[in-house]
Amino acid sequence: MSRFAAPIAEQIWDMKYRFKKADGTPIDLTVEDTWRRIARDLARTEEDPALWEQKFYEALEDFKYLPAGRITAGAGTARQVTLFNCFVMGTIPDSMAGIFDMLKEAALTMQQGGGIGYDFSTIRPRGADVHGVAADASGPLSFMDVWDAMCRTIMSAGSRRGAMMATMRCDHPDIEQFISAKSDPARLRMFNMSVLVTDAFMEAVKADGPWELQFGGKIYHTVQAQDLWNRIMQATYDYAEPGVIFIDRINQSNNLSYVETIAATNPCGEQPLPPYGACLLGSVNLARLVTQPFEPGAHLDEAALRELVATSVRMMDNVVDVSKFPLPEQAAEAQAKRRIGLGVTGLADALLMLGLRYGSDEAARQTEDWLRAIARAAYLASVDLAKEKGAFPLFDADKYLSSGTMQQMDEDVRDAIREHGIRNALLTSIAPTGTISLYAGNVSSGIEPVFAYAYTRKVLQKDGSRTEEEVVDYAVQMWRDKHGDKALPDYFVNAQTLTPSDHVRMQAAAQKWIDSSISKTINCPEDISFDDFKDVYMQAWDQGCKGCTTYRPNDVTGSVLTVSESVDKLPGESADAPHEFDGGDVIYMSEPLDRPQSLEGSTYKLKWPDSEHAIYLTINDIIIGGRRRPFEVFINSKNMEHYAWTLALTRMISAVFRRGGDVSFVVEELKAVFDPRGGAWVKGKYIPSILAAIGGVIEQHLIAIGFLDGEGMGLKSDPQAQVVNADLPRGKPCPSCGQYEMRMVEGCMTCASCGHSKCG
Repeated sequence: MSRFAAPIAEQIWDMKYRFKKADGTPIDLTVEDTWRRIARDLARTEEDPALWEQKFYEALEDFKYLPAGRITAGAGTARQVTLFNCFVMGTIPDSMAGIFDMLKEAALTMQQGGGIGYDFSTIRPRGADVHGVAADASGPLSFMDVWDAMCRTIMSAGSRRGAMMATMRCDHPDIEQFISAKSDPARLRMFNMSVLVTDAFMEAVKADGPWELQFGGKIYHTVQAQDLWNRIMQATYDYAEPGVIFIDRINQSNNLSYVETIAATNPCGEQPLPPYGACLLGSVNLARLVTQPFEPGAHLDEAALRELVATSVRMMDNVVDVSKFPLPEQAAEAQAKRRIGLGVTGLADALLMLGLRYGSDEAARQTEDWLRAIARAAYLASVDLAKEKGAFPLFDADKYLSSGTMQQMDEDVRDAIREHGIRNALLTSIAPTGTISLYAGNVSSGIEPVFAYAYTRKVLQKDGSRTEEEVVDYAVQMWRDKHGDKALPDYFVNAQTLTPSDHVRMQAAAQKWIDSSISKTINCPEDISFDDFKDVYMQAWDQGCKGCTTYRPNDVTGSVLTVSESVDKLPGESADAPHEFDGGDVIYMSEPLDRPQSLEGSTYKLKWPDSEHAIYLTINDIIIGGRRRPFEVFINSKNMEHYAWTLALTRMISAVFRRGGDVSFVVEELKAVFDPRGGAWVKGKYIPSILAAIGGVIEQHLIAIGFLDGEGMGLKSDPQAQVVNADLPRGKPCPSCGQYEMRMVEGCMTCASCGHSKCG
């Protein structure tokens, strides 16, 4: 009998976590085999491996403890992969040689599947003098383009999808360009971006004071702090980035402030890390620990929680010793501090089982109590490990106990640390758990509210067809099993019905007992006013959060998944609430259009710096229903080295155009192509390849004829390029499975259909 609660869970296990031979033959025949593989590998460092293998297996059993995906997929496979999810790389030197040394380290790390974070504040601003040569600096954003191209290169070579975080200080002279970089949706697509906001800046914002932008002791500009803050807010209001990281608060509360300074985070922001720091993640599934759910005596079994936390801490500590690392500096950093990030998932479901409304004061208090219990159990477990195996090498009792989370920790815990030391410098973090939460039976993700209580998912079958299945939230399914068709109580709320203040309240309650940070998205309604939107960030600042990430549906990032009709109407929803698309696919012509005798078009000359001969693009249009749309492309050059690929491109693009429908993807695909030998600067903009330049020319033509709204934007109204239900926002398709089911979860666009996540 399957241990999986739903077909989606088994499919995710099979696709992402099941150990298989190179030819696809399964080695893990059941999920129990997967648990056993992980338990055996993480127990091999123990003096009594058999004893701890069984204890680890029992923690994993029934999805009570969920190691992060890297551990679940990689432990015990003997593959050359790291079990750490992501890294903050070394400090970037302000020199050409140093910058490209860092690029090499990033490529080696991503090749093994690790996401990376970088602070680009250390690179001199655009226009600054470059000593020794008669030139001006190109600035940090130009090098971010190079990192972006590197990430695409690694991915194109078959590596696991890449994820990167870029941070920049709020006082860097190029901060305004950093803030607006994502206004071009084709640029820096491999990066999440966040501004490092200091306490001094927030004070200047509140006082409406001046703010100096400086580098290397030189002041380049002085701006009004509120104006700069408004630019950050406007950018994230319009296209969901950059995020905000309260960097001084992070450093002040860091247990290791006496030996490190943090300037960057991992790609999803839950792990602020020093240079070469690594994040090791895992989650306790709170939804599995509730007894008597939906009954008057419902409660979370805190004794079971303490035992599970202690076992989980030991498992994660062992990962430090069994994992491989892309770079020796990363191994040294991990072993010197042994930081881990134990978090939770299923919080919203657990609250529902107790009859608590997510976002209420009572739910926030319960969340704080649970997180405090987890922190206390984790720290005591780490003290026990220190007694047995020794404290982390950089432990200094006086300095450690006077910093970070220790200020609020119970006195008996502090006394135990003072007497015995502690094995792990930091222990708690709340990471994105979208995929592992689905794998565990569709429990609510991390500390997020339930996104949708049920939705319809298209499942790709082996014969290429797609079937539909209903995916039901874990707590809702439990309610149905107990109460049948009885209406859901009014405390069942979801991400669409909560106010932003509810989200902030929950994040702040959890943050009090998290020594690292939290990956969470604060969902905002599309029609939220700009002033109310800005107030969300001020609430996060005032309530003690370490950062803030919001999501408001918009034209750049698209909308989010909508809820299916199959679940009971939620309290507060109207009868005409939006539901998932019913056949909402782009209309394509069943047969390609016949070519008329003559067509109107335009010819463009493209001069590529590395090519002796220009390329000429002719794009001809057809008029349908009084509107122009592209029909064919001809690409010509005297350079015979280009002949084969230009001919192939001519035929393929023309064939696509003649089928009709939304052909804007041709532009985006071409613009995303990069040349490993390097791109070129054309009219002040870095173009990653000659193919990307061709894509840009085609895009400008489609804008000129009114087919596209603008650069990087979607379709104009076109009878041959519309979704069936044009009243529903569609958003962007998943880059992995192609389904239009991308949603913002824990700071990352995540596909509800296949689990693809930019961060995961």
